[in-house]
Amino acid sequence: MPNDTPVIDCQVHAYDRNDDSNYRSLLAGPATVTGEEMVAAMDAVGVDGALLISPFTIYGYDSSYCEGVAEAYPDRFGLIAPFDPNSPTVAADVEAWAARPGVVGARVVLNFEAVGGEHPGVDAIIAAGAAAGIPINVLCWQNLPELAAYARRHPNAQLVIDHVGLQQPFQPPPPDEPWADIEQVMALAQFDHVAIKISGACTLSHEPFPYPDIWEPLSRIFDAYGLERCMWGTDWTRATNLLTFEQGVESFRVTDSLTDEERSTLMGGSLEQIYGWSPGASG
Repeated sequence: MPNDTPVIDCQVHAYDRNDDSNYRSLLAGPATVTGEEMVAAMDAVGVDGALLISPFTIYGYDSSYCEGVAEAYPDRFGLIAPFDPNSPTVAADVEAWAARPGVVGARVVLNFEAVGGEHPGVDAIIAAGAAAGIPINVLCWQNLPELAAYARRHPNAQLVIDHVGLQQPFQPPPPDEPWADIEQVMALAQFDHVAIKISGACTLSHEPFPYPDIWEPLSRIFDAYGLERCMWGTDWTRATNLLTFEQGVESFRVTDSLTDEERSTLMGGSLEQIYGWSPGASG
């Protein structure tokens, strides 16, 4: 890195168990990724901070475990939780969530709920996030046109596309045509208030580390959005069956497809601006 910009992973998960006793279902990942284990993994590869997102697959809308992790490591994690668009109190819930220490955003999982492109609960979450000044993260692979409809209706909201907006695998092999929907991803760049997580991109590669075939399509996304709206991340632990955490980090450090300045922006600088958060900012 050319300056003191911290390295920040835009999406990691932590959980206390990943077995048949889960609240919902098994997650792609180890038996546990506790807060202590996640911090140790970050320390081992020089990641200064991360956005900690309660894993929907395990916990659904219960974010209490990750809340405890963020409270234990307030200088390492910004906290994001998913919200239920079908809850009648969701707007008030997002407002209350945004006021909590360490919270940096909220999440909508379009893929796992039949919410469509005109769901009042999704509109309520986005509007509440805009009023509270927190970004709304949207998991919307295979549902990109739906996000465009919400973006048009909420020009004052900061929206963030999860995982490059593309279907990503939980185990090998990657899809035959992993970038098939890239034109839809790039079309969303027309909205200045939409940013994108370059998270889990290595899982789309058909080549071994350092995954050289991801850079041509990623460069198209960078050109469409501008690096100031793009944020690197590993999506740890969803990616664990395809690569190591270190590989997810180092592939972006060793590539010559980025200048040092571009790397600094992508791996931390843009996230600081979009979320208003940095490691050590525990308030």
